[in-house]
Amino acid sequence: MCTTKPFNLILTTIIGASFANSSISAEPSNTSSLPTIIIEGTKLSDVSGEEVKSADLADALTKKLPSVNLIRRSGIANDIVLRGQNKDNINITIDNGKIYGACPNRMDPPTSHVLTNNIDTIDIIEGPYDVENFGTLSGAVKIKTKQPEENLHGEVNFNAGSWGYQKIGATISGGNQTLRGLLSISSESSSQYEDGNGDDFEQQIKRISTPATTYTEISDAYSGIDAYSKQTTMAKLFYNPNENQALTLSYTANRSDDILYPSSKMDALYDDSNILNVSYSISNISPLSKKLTLEYFDSDVDHPMSTKYRNASGAGSVNEVISSLTTQTQGFKLKNLIDINDTTLLNIGIDNNQRNWNGSYIGYGTKAMATGRISIDDVNTDNVALFAELEKKYSQFTLTTGARLDDTSTTSLDKVVDNKYSTLSAFVRASYPVNQSTKLIAGIGRSSRVPDARELYFKSMTNVTIGTPTLTETTNQEIDLSIENNFDDFSITTKLFHSSLTDYIYFNSSKASNNFENIDATIYGLSVSGFYTVNDKVYTDFGLAYQVGKKDSPLAGQTDTDLANITPLKVNLGVNYDYSDKGTIKFEVVATDTWDNFDSDNGEQLINGYEVLNIKAIHHINRNLEITLGVDNVFDETYAVNNTYKDLTLLADGSGDVMLLNEPGRYFYVNASYKF
Repeated sequence: MCTTKPFNLILTTIIGASFANSSISAEPSNTSSLPTIIIEGTKLSDVSGEEVKSADLADALTKKLPSVNLIRRSGIANDIVLRGQNKDNINITIDNGKIYGACPNRMDPPTSHVLTNNIDTIDIIEGPYDVENFGTLSGAVKIKTKQPEENLHGEVNFNAGSWGYQKIGATISGGNQTLRGLLSISSESSSQYEDGNGDDFEQQIKRISTPATTYTEISDAYSGIDAYSKQTTMAKLFYNPNENQALTLSYTANRSDDILYPSSKMDALYDDSNILNVSYSISNISPLSKKLTLEYFDSDVDHPMSTKYRNASGAGSVNEVISSLTTQTQGFKLKNLIDINDTTLLNIGIDNNQRNWNGSYIGYGTKAMATGRISIDDVNTDNVALFAELEKKYSQFTLTTGARLDDTSTTSLDKVVDNKYSTLSAFVRASYPVNQSTKLIAGIGRSSRVPDARELYFKSMTNVTIGTPTLTETTNQEIDLSIENNFDDFSITTKLFHSSLTDYIYFNSSKASNNFENIDATIYGLSVSGFYTVNDKVYTDFGLAYQVGKKDSPLAGQTDTDLANITPLKVNLGVNYDYSDKGTIKFEVVATDTWDNFDSDNGEQLINGYEVLNIKAIHHINRNLEITLGVDNVFDETYAVNNTYKDLTLLADGSGDVMLLNEPGRYFYVNASYKF
């Protein structure tokens, strides 16, 4: 609500840039490394190898990129915000396929269905510059998993950390030029993490609990239970009958059990997902087809939430309430790459997606009346689109243009309102090298995304309609500018953006029902990132991001014009020291300004800024064995990274103040990796 004054922190960052490296986060969960990440263009590589401590992709992205922030829900399965946008406003794909979480309360976001230890690269697009995929409004996260390799390769990982965290994983890959395969398995679990005050999940809930809200506390029968357990299997087969054809089959199974969500009223009994991807390509069919690619995907999620572990379910959980939801997404894409001439490439295609979302309530004992009530009534969202993208290289610059025409329909089994949407997305982006060390990149684009089933039709357990069936699609009109400076031992990239959002879908907590509505809003901001090599042993990197988000006018019955989930200035600093040819020590710092621009009318609150230090040492015993030792949040700080926007159903005290979930305190971990 007040005006943030981040200039001192920006100045500190610029002065400290010569001492920096990557980003940090305190996630007491896992161990895996982070691959290649590209952000328009930024690419993260070695996601599975560098961030050994974090199998949670959301946490890993937050550590790497200042423009990405974490929405903490649990010890695992957390969500992300990209430049002030989250949920369906950013598009997440896995091997060009899509998966949507089944939980309307975002307990299982798309990033939770792929682990960092299975990832090869991540390409992050900031802005409306993706016409191949359905629903890219303000950005995209394109995840590519590991590919099978020729000859026999393998890796075994063992990891242990504070609060009983343990994980074991193994990957084996092999074959020849024609046929090769890959199999990856992992299993992990953790107790409840403790924040800097020493409070675990149960104690954090009790801090906000009042005599009138003790029903939200974890019951004595389940006191001390683990935070979660998770098992994952990924299998891939690659067939290359000749130099012009390639077939890839991929299947991933995720099985999570007993996941606690301390700031919510329910926990997940389990969260099961399956992802199937098929890709076939054939090259050089004719002068009009350099490469023809057909892709198919099929994903599903089963996610029952329950009061089983809470006092609300009564003794022996006889009054348990379950909110059971499933989702299935299928689609295919046919695209043809045409090499028009030496300087011009054209990519044209057709894209088809079908998304089903279904949910109902089950009640026992005194809650039996909930059985049969519908939350999301078998809603289908069907989309078909044509797209084209042209890249033209001139002597002094490169020009890329794209367009996409979408036709989408959303239908519910109860036939409340059937919605149809026709949208046109387009962009132009130019890259111009000013000289050998400086490049300018500018883009302007327009994109849209349609409302999802929750925003249109969702009903609470008490049969109140939270969704609004008359919502229209959101349109983003955006301008981006970036300047890249690259020198021998120093690189810095500065980005500016301005996004005008028409019919932005927003949650109005002042309403008794039909809480989602269309508003007009603006988000703008900047980011700076780069690296500096001090010498052959010391190298650094740094980054900062800052956004402002405003509604054009307050919502009905409200006065606040601040947009929700617009995180304050964030800075990532770090330094790496290669103490020998076998080892590296990494010091990482993340800091944010005070979160004092927030939507108080819709549940957000003032959050203090923080500075956290992480230290990690990596040592190669020999060519096969690597040991990593680390400690996150060295000074055991107590802090929170995300706000309490009432778009999510979160715990509140008797006065209505929403529970703020703290991040993990000091976390020690060790990882051993053996490769062959």
